[in-house]
Amino acid sequence: MKPHCTTHPFLTGGGDAARLIAEFDWGRTSAGSIGTWSQTLKASVSMMLQSSVPIALLWGTEGVMIYNDGYAVFAAARHPQLLGMNVRDGWPEVFDFADNLMKVCLAGGTLSYRDQELTLYRTGAPEQVWMNLDYSPVRDESGQPAGVMAIVIETTAKVRAEQAVRVRDARFQTVAEAMPNHVWAAPPDGSVDWFNHNVSTYTGLPLQQLVCEGWANIVHPEDLADVTQRWQSALAEGSAYEAEARLRRADGAYRWHIARAVPLHDEAGAIIHWVGTNTDIEDQKAAALVLANMNQMLEEQVAERTADRDRMWRLSMDVMVVADFDARILSVNPAWTRLLGWSQTELVGHNFLDLVHPDDRSATLAELARLADGAATFRFENRYRRKDGSYCPFMWTAVPDERFIHAVARDMTTDHEAAEALKRTQAALYQSQKMESVGQLTGGVAHDFNNLLQVISGNLQLLLRTVGAEGSAARYVTNAIAATQRGARLSNQLLAFARRQPLDPKVVNVGRVIAGMEDMLRSTIGDAIEIRTAVSGGLWNSFVDAAQVENALLNLALNARDAMEGSGRLTIEVGNASLDKRYTRDYPDVVAGQFVLLAVTDTGSGMTPEIAARVFEPFFSTKAEGKGTGLGLSMVYGFVRQSGGHVKLYSEPGHGTTVKIYLPRAAGDVSTVAEEVDVLDGGSETVLVAEDDDAVRATVVELLGHLGYEVLEARDAAAALAILKNGAQVDLLFTDVVMPGKLRGPELARKARQLQPGIAVLFTSGYTQNAIVHGGRLDSGVELLGKPYTHDALAKRIRRVLADKARRLR
Repeated sequence: MKPHCTTHPFLTGGGDAARLIAEFDWGRTSAGSIGTWSQTLKASVSMMLQSSVPIALLWGTEGVMIYNDGYAVFAAARHPQLLGMNVRDGWPEVFDFADNLMKVCLAGGTLSYRDQELTLYRTGAPEQVWMNLDYSPVRDESGQPAGVMAIVIETTAKVRAEQAVRVRDARFQTVAEAMPNHVWAAPPDGSVDWFNHNVSTYTGLPLQQLVCEGWANIVHPEDLADVTQRWQSALAEGSAYEAEARLRRADGAYRWHIARAVPLHDEAGAIIHWVGTNTDIEDQKAAALVLANMNQMLEEQVAERTADRDRMWRLSMDVMVVADFDARILSVNPAWTRLLGWSQTELVGHNFLDLVHPDDRSATLAELARLADGAATFRFENRYRRKDGSYCPFMWTAVPDERFIHAVARDMTTDHEAAEALKRTQAALYQSQKMESVGQLTGGVAHDFNNLLQVISGNLQLLLRTVGAEGSAARYVTNAIAATQRGARLSNQLLAFARRQPLDPKVVNVGRVIAGMEDMLRSTIGDAIEIRTAVSGGLWNSFVDAAQVENALLNLALNARDAMEGSGRLTIEVGNASLDKRYTRDYPDVVAGQFVLLAVTDTGSGMTPEIAARVFEPFFSTKAEGKGTGLGLSMVYGFVRQSGGHVKLYSEPGHGTTVKIYLPRAAGDVSTVAEEVDVLDGGSETVLVAEDDDAVRATVVELLGHLGYEVLEARDAAAALAILKNGAQVDLLFTDVVMPGKLRGPELARKARQLQPGIAVLFTSGYTQNAIVHGGRLDSGVELLGKPYTHDALAKRIRRVLADKARRLR
């Protein structure tokens, strides 16, 4: 008997742990020296040491650790240092866990965990482990909990194995869903519990109606007995299953399928699952029937050996080839003829490198060398020449054996087209985002800039009335007014490019618009340029802002004049056009449909592709410094896109330029345009001015005063509404669209009409921020006078709005 067993009999048979317990100085712990241990503690330690299961006794409130050899193995590098340590200090990385179990068990409770995940530092490094843990109190002679008995069984290997099974099952389902065939699975009893979505798509039934025995409902009644008998035999014998049957399609038609299934076994050889597939063999069945009528004996001899391989070889949508390591073609499937146009006779015996695109040959040779070294090929792409001279991209998978290369390739044409379509869509999105960003910036600049121009222009016009029309002072003021007008045009061009200008579209005949501009165009571009106009018969109408069409044509004519250096021929053509989906594939921002085409062609110098790609960018210009703002074509582009149209430019150095504008076709008759009031007189009506900019408001009030109107003023919409609520009778509300505060111009107008139903409303703004403009178009019935405006424009518009009011009240 070992010495420690003689001294402490309760340690007998406890292995190496018993020796360590006997030699340990327990007097340093709250458990006390071993000679003072209670009978309960000794009995608990003795019972623990006799067990091969990893057990630790956590004694006292501190949980002093006493454990057996099994626990020592579990503790790994922390043994034997853990012996005698408080459990919270011994496993500091799970302090809270240990603290909780001590509190619960010393209070008389028990804890049990299955596959509990913890991170331990058994070897000095973090280690993720899973365990079955059982904790129960050890009661002393008085029945009070004095310690905790911990049974620790590590289940890490089991958990990881289960995780691996789940991962394997998930991978199986992923692969099965990607397969073109029907795929199904069943537990050992054969009750099918899973199908991939191809089965539901084929049958038109939800998967819930197919599981268990539901699949029998889609089997042809004449085939069901044989299918069932074969399946039951396979289940009984544990052997592979195979049967042919007709399965009902969603439209009620039956197609032949071959069903195959194999059992999956665990390590002990027991069946744990079945995996099966259904492959459509309808076409093969039909082909076999035809061949059987021709030579039934030959079909019976050949079918058994080659049916499966031949069906895949002949019916595959992918090209298949067998070649030697010298790149000589030995056999090809019919897909080569369908995809490339070459017959089998033209291919067999020839070197396939002769068909490879010259730019891909070096890479193909390198891949051929890898195959010769025994490596398999996955996802190698190159291009093969079709019989018509074009090239087809292939994605290859190839496997070598001792003598040959066996390869299959998928036609990547559709994939490449999809990638190109995605690239175009992303480019269109980038362009749209860029335009939106410029629009936001432009809107803010335009609002403040137009307010400034309104103050300057208004005061200059008042000053001109003071100094008179003659003399140097009048000339200076006139020049300054012209400068503000150029600034206003610049602001409007920026808004046009960013598609933020308020359009007033109507159904118009573009041919008539162009005809009405001929005299102006001739006087603008000069007599040295010949103008030819061609308008097609039966021209469709278009829903556009006629004034912007005129502005766009004028910009194009001026650019053409500069490109022709003052002499040449300008051709303007108007006709009907249709853009189909094939065209719009290259221009994702264009919607297929019917358009009115306005084409402007010059005989100027033309431009390079690099310049043509940038001509619609704002501020880009090829003209000399000071000869242009670079916004003319940008304005045209913005207006057309805002109108739902499309712009295309064609140009070649030395051969002139053609700009084609496609404006959407409109149904209905040409809109009638109200006659513009051409009266500069004022009036005696009362006008309420709502304007937040003090300088703009002061200028407008004075301009209206000069026109003879009774003017009320408000610095914001709330102040204007208060004036109306106080009973002031107002004939016309002249309000800014965008003002600070909760109430904006449109809301003010609505409330004003509620208070005074007959009131007329005229909006003004340098930038509307979509308040009265939606879809790029001015809301119906809205009157807008854009900033900056002149004294004459203000006088005309107010008289027109008041005249419209008078007509409505009659």
